[in-house]
Amino acid sequence: METEKVEEKQHKMEFFKKVWYSITKIEKYPDMAAQGLSKAVSYFLKIIAILAIIISLGTIYQINDIVQDGAKYLRDEFPEIAYNEGILKVNSENEITIPKENSIFGTVIINTNELEETQVNQYTNTVTQEGKGIVILKDKLIIKSASISGTVTYSYKETLEPMGIKEFNKQTILDYTTGSSILSIYVSLFLVLFVYAFIMYAISILADTLLLSFFGYITTKLARIKMRYVAIYNMSVYALTLSILLNMIYIVINIFVPFTITYFQVMYVAVAAIYLVAAILILKTDIINKQIELMKILEAEKVLREQKQEEENKKEQEKEKKERKKKDKKEENADIPDGQEGSNA
Repeated sequence: METEKVEEKQHKMEFFKKVWYSITKIEKYPDMAAQGLSKAVSYFLKIIAILAIIISLGTIYQINDIVQDGAKYLRDEFPEIAYNEGILKVNSENEITIPKENSIFGTVIINTNELEETQVNQYTNTVTQEGKGIVILKDKLIIKSASISGTVTYSYKETLEPMGIKEFNKQTILDYTTGSSILSIYVSLFLVLFVYAFIMYAISILADTLLLSFFGYITTKLARIKMRYVAIYNMSVYALTLSILLNMIYIVINIFVPFTITYFQVMYVAVAAIYLVAAILILKTDIINKQIELMKILEAEKVLREQKQEEENKKEQEKEKKERKKKDKKEENADIPDGQEGSNA
């Protein structure tokens, strides 16, 4: 059990270490890429999961702000409302219009009085011309959004009764938006947003890694480095780390202070490309340095072999000289007559 906890802790540390190395130690890219495609994909999915969590929490935060502002407007400024068996009644003789400047849904028109068809068509044309908006009538809801052509109509009875909602009033809505029951909606909404954001960003970032790896492949050809494509792809995953983190920071800031960076997407790709090219050039430099060191080692070994050969040659020459002297001496002794040798003695 303790071993599993230690391994889990090491695994987490490995992930954050890779994040740190991906940003600050480009020279580590080849080592991380050498761990294999499965490690790179695991790292890729964890980064996307963190991004999806941040996006989902940020969206929930914004939705909660909208709900609370809406609840405040409903409580302080909006007239009494009542819904019963498919009919909505707003206690106002005149229509209520919320301009698009004050609503994220576009222009909102509310009129639950008895209306002629021409008046309903006029309201529908108004939100259609503006591109988005909502028309709230006594028995139905008409929605126009930028993502659809035309309008969509929802009947209160057909929409709310399957959900078990048969009646409510102003206080019921206020109690629901400020009570604990809305928490379960936020949890469900978070899960839906997380899955959606995870899938969408996985597809988007996968496309970025493929494009970046293709760029890296061309770079290796220009730099005359032989690398497997899978290694280049792994390095591309790590090269996107800083860009994704900057995107996270951009999203978080936008939650509180809405603003737009015009060329953010260009910067997003450029930063990743710079990291990948730098990693490839560092790798090439390392290869060149290793080749130089190898040449030095081979040259040194060659010098040693030559020196050793010279020493062996000298020893062999000395050995040959000694043997020659011995041979010459034997020949001299063999040429001397026996008597002469005795007289000499």
